[in-house]
Amino acid sequence: MVTGGTRGIGFAIAERLLAEGAQVAICGTRQKSVDDAVSALSSRVSGFVADISRLADVKRFIAAVRERFGAIHILINNAGLATFRSAVSLSPDEWDRMIGVNLSGAYYCCHEVLPIFIAEGGGDMINISSLAGKNAFAGGAGYNASKSGLIAFSEAMMLDHRNDGVRVSTIMPGSVDTGFSSGPDAGTAWKIAPADVAEVVVTLLTMPRRTTVSSVEIRPSRPAKAGKNV
Repeated sequence: MVTGGTRGIGFAIAERLLAEGAQVAICGTRQKSVDDAVSALSSRVSGFVADISRLADVKRFIAAVRERFGAIHILINNAGLATFRSAVSLSPDEWDRMIGVNLSGAYYCCHEVLPIFIAEGGGDMINISSLAGKNAFAGGAGYNASKSGLIAFSEAMMLDHRNDGVRVSTIMPGSVDTGFSSGPDAGTAWKIAPADVAEVVVTLLTMPRRTTVSSVEIRPSRPAKAGKNV
């Protein structure tokens, strides 16, 4: 399962998992984006419309995946959004939406999938956070808080459930090129490619079961300039 799998990092992760032979389920918030992503990927992909900030949607998504595939072995919590404003400028609705998707949504997915993993003897959860969860910057009050919370949540969950056979990992990328252009241009070529994040996901999943890589920080090798999230 890959949340937010219709574009950007989530799409790249789904594509990479397919290359490894996995059957993949993705979700997105709009039917057209889900349909377009499924069409661009593979017949082994199932796409569902779900807003993960809503527990009822998460429950429906998981039930549909289990009905389609019979089991769930991997959960990638990738869905996220960002609104960059100072605390005084960030509206309560914007705060609630960002926390709802970036943090509560990951909790809902983990909370519903954990019993499945435990019953099946284990599984892998990878949460896509951000270096913004460790490095606060002006204008990032809500986003920093959501990603920092996701890091702490992931670490605690790893400690809670490591003896249940559940591996929990957090990936913290810096600046990622998630534009929709056909290829990198001079302004974005220095950034991490979504495919690079997907490569890290596969590396974590293919580690021997005796080993959990609890967190990974990834950065552009040669950033164009110092920035808020490099």
